Amino acid sequence: MSQPAPPAHLLVVDDDARIRTLLQKYLIRNGYMVSTARDAAQARRLLAGLSFDLIVLDVMMPGEDGVSLTRDIAQDATTPVLLLTARGEAEDRIAGLQAGADDYLAKPFEPQELLLRINAILRRRPQASAARILPQVLLIGPLRYDLDSGELRRGDSPIRLTQTEATLMQFFCQHPDEVVSRDALVEHLDRNRAAHGGSAGQERAVDVQITRLRRKIERDPKSPRHLQTVRGAGYMLVTG
Repeated sequence: MSQPAPPAHLLVVDDDARIRTLLQKYLIRNGYMVSTARDAAQARRLLAGLSFDLIVLDVMMPGEDGVSLTRDIAQDATTPVLLLTARGEAEDRIAGLQAGADDYLAKPFEPQELLLRINAILRRRPQASAARILPQVLLIGPLRYDLDSGELRRGDSPIRLTQTEATLMQFFCQHPDEVVSRDALVEHLDRNRAAHGGSAGQERAVDVQITRLRRKIERDPKSPRHLQTVRGAGYMLVTG
């Protein structure tokens, strides 16, 4: 039995916290996994250790602007970039496209238009949105996780997980060594709960279940090696 393709992972970079939060929630509701950064410097830190399927990038930010960051991304990677800006002049659009952006959307915009443009870019670049090929068995230090059966083992001994813990573990193992935002986890738990006839409202449950999961998979849960907190971004399952 094959696993469903993991959702495309987007990076939203904008210095406006309200816009970051609104876009993250909207895109998660529409099936994407979303990480955020408040400026180019934070985006560079995330890009240094992670791969993304598409970057939604504001042009006008304190410090390094989006056009400069786009130019560097285009030189070092094939990740598509969609630029956002309050400027709508032709010369600004041309500057962004010349820097390597795939598309350009002027603020203010309708979230649905942004979603349509993202979908169109990913369709044009199937290699960016294609499902990652994951091994059937994922090694997490001394642990083994079977992606088909959802079974977690330490050596020959199975590790018993509750339904919620198993749901979280499966999601993390579909995104190994990637930052998973707290909102994405909440959304995933809510969808899973609704599918089984339960109600939503998993925000507090995420923190509790992460703690419980660490107790089962970490040698020292207070200093986790594998299920790590990425400050300001979410959590990451480290397989090394």
